[in-house]
Amino acid sequence: MAPVLPPARFPSGLRLLLGLLLALLTTAARPPQHDTATTQAPETAPPPPGSLSPGARRAYAELLKLRVEPARQLLREEARRGPAGAGTLLVADCIDFTELMIRQDASRYEAVVAAQDRRLALLEKSREAGPLRDYARAEIRLHQAAAQVTYQHEIQGAWSLRQAYQQMQAVVKRYPDFLPARKTLGMCQFMIGSVPEGYRWFLKLLGLPGSVDAGVQNLRRAAQSPNDFQPEARIILALVQETYYKQGEQAAQLMQQLAAQQPDNLLYSYLLLSLNKRLHRTDAALAAYRSRPTGPGYLAVPYLHHMAADLLLYRGQYAASRQANQQFLQDYPGVHYRKDAAFKLYLAAWLSGDQQAAERYRQQIGIGSRTVVEEDAYAQRFFEDKLPLNRTLTRARLQIDGGYYRPALATLRGFTAAGGLLRDQLEEPYRRARAYQGLGRLDSARLYYTRTIALAGKAPYYFGPQSALQMGYLCQADGQLNMARLYFQKALDSPKHEYKNSTDAKAKVALAGLPR
Repeated sequence: MAPVLPPARFPSGLRLLLGLLLALLTTAARPPQHDTATTQAPETAPPPPGSLSPGARRAYAELLKLRVEPARQLLREEARRGPAGAGTLLVADCIDFTELMIRQDASRYEAVVAAQDRRLALLEKSREAGPLRDYARAEIRLHQAAAQVTYQHEIQGAWSLRQAYQQMQAVVKRYPDFLPARKTLGMCQFMIGSVPEGYRWFLKLLGLPGSVDAGVQNLRRAAQSPNDFQPEARIILALVQETYYKQGEQAAQLMQQLAAQQPDNLLYSYLLLSLNKRLHRTDAALAAYRSRPTGPGYLAVPYLHHMAADLLLYRGQYAASRQANQQFLQDYPGVHYRKDAAFKLYLAAWLSGDQQAAERYRQQIGIGSRTVVEEDAYAQRFFEDKLPLNRTLTRARLQIDGGYYRPALATLRGFTAAGGLLRDQLEEPYRRARAYQGLGRLDSARLYYTRTIALAGKAPYYFGPQSALQMGYLCQADGQLNMARLYFQKALDSPKHEYKNSTDAKAKVALAGLPR
């Protein structure tokens, strides 16, 4: 397959797909179905078919709190009782995979993939009855695909993804009532189905059919019916609905409930922080950051500091934002989001009047070449274009991102468009539209979105396509389905811009959800 795939597009497209999958795989919590303190089976009793052993379940519970070393210790104790079953091998792989993907430590990659190969060989030889063996094989293979693509082994990752997908399809076909497999298959179906058209041709070559509708149906079935992994399916479904169907309130309520039930769960704190940040609830997000559990045993998650730096930037607390991003860069061994962090450091220094530090951080953006994530690509474009930012628009953008809509409108009153850059002339009405939408003043939002679209034409900036996407959502909410379809298609037809991958994916899912 490799010779027929243009190398410039194959890796980026496959990384896009796996990045979308990873966003769910590594953030979806997997709480145990029962309270292990009161209802777990005796150590000597065999687990029901298709379920984890009591020891593996306890290790899993620790992993879900991102307490990696305590989870490993519990698995070592489980190993002393006899040969590892499929569930134990799966939990062991989840521990390695979670640590690798969160820490992004490239020095661990080879050891993790080798351990995955050993586990897969053991599962291949296993005669364990029931669906858990086959399910574990497919899950571990999917983890391996994600790791391979993340660490630039795209061809191997593509093959592993194909194997994992087909194996999970086989599990569902053979065990149609084994709902954990429907959860994972549904997630893959949805994410593959939402990949923009420009990347779908090589997915077809790999034999990876996707369907947004089938994916949601499988996720919903796993989320609504009792099974060991029902809470995980509920969370994945909630994240999908928040990201693609604008149902953020329901997702935030679920995360708030879970975090309240398990205040010692770092993963729940991360999810609560992340969702509130995406919903422009800065104060609630910062509260989740500051109340997160810490201490021995918890996996270090440097990205939390990067998110906190954004939140502090929204509030105009520039010194605190710089400190948080510097801590992120110091603690984080990975390559992604470094350019974005340098850009945010630049903004904090520039907006606070520290021009010498601002220029130092601007130069830091240009270090390294990887721009897989859209935030890094945006920062790199800022560095390469050398176009000065408008201070008024930048402050307003940060206020809007933080949910401070009235202050943002007050800031925008100081904007002067005369003789300005085309980018600034497009950004000003777009920012007004976002602020008015946040305040619920939808007629004003529509006015400024349509003005942005008319001014944008084919300009290579995201303001026009994002305005079209938002207009599609507004028309859909009003029952103007034909107009919604036109706007979603307009977003898809836009030229390349900084956020085209994610904008196209959302527009495609929205189009698929409209009545035909």
